[in-house]
Amino acid sequence: MYAFDFERPSTLAEAEKALATEDAQALGGGQTLIPTLKQRLAMPSKLVSLGAIDEIKGVRKGDDGALCVGGGATHATVAREAAADYPALAALASHIGDPAVRNRGTIGGSIANNDPAACYPAAVLGSGATVVTNKREIAADDYFTGLFETALDEGEIITEVRFPIPEKANYQKFEQPASRFALVGVFVAKYADGVRVAVTGASEGGVFRWSEAEAALSGAFSADAVAGLALSADGMMSDLHGSAAYRAHLVGVMTRRAVESAG
Repeated sequence: MYAFDFERPSTLAEAEKALATEDAQALGGGQTLIPTLKQRLAMPSKLVSLGAIDEIKGVRKGDDGALCVGGGATHATVAREAAADYPALAALASHIGDPAVRNRGTIGGSIANNDPAACYPAAVLGSGATVVTNKREIAADDYFTGLFETALDEGEIITEVRFPIPEKANYQKFEQPASRFALVGVFVAKYADGVRVAVTGASEGGVFRWSEAEAALSGAFSADAVAGLALSADGMMSDLHGSAAYRAHLVGVMTRRAVESAG
């Protein structure tokens, strides 16, 4: 490691002030940032922990019926407190990493980092959620802008993620066994006005919506509706765990499984 300043504010206002310092970095659960610091891939002069800010924690039902998840809510909290209202989201959270990761990592930290194989981006995009920050509200379709890239500005803090609750939903992940990240993960959500299908772990550009599957499933919500669809391998990731063609094939498999399991 290396020398840096550390602050642990207890309010959002204090965190905003601390992050206004040049080269300050917000710290959520630290499940990605701390290993990054150890490898000297990032070297901020100050870390600002968000872990003591109670106002951005917890899960609640909004006045509009949406499920509002605090940016500082851990995966374990989401798995426990979202189960009654949004079982698919709770199930996704319950299979992230291991117990240590689930009890430290946060939803805000995950989607701020936007790892191309993370699970939450698929849930946020697949649900058409709204990412709320200390400055504004950002629609999911506008939030994810590329590999490890988002619409967040410097010093912007995710305070809440608002999930419209679907009629049916399910997440299926083909897990990379060593990291427990998604080799391919697909989140399917059926709403009154149509179906959304979001894919993580597959594309070189990060999480994306599979529009052809959405159109087919909006017409008939059944696995048969997408059985004949094939996703192009162009732009898919290829590594020692799976080729681009393999990942493209898995997207179809996971989509059909998600539809079959949606409830």
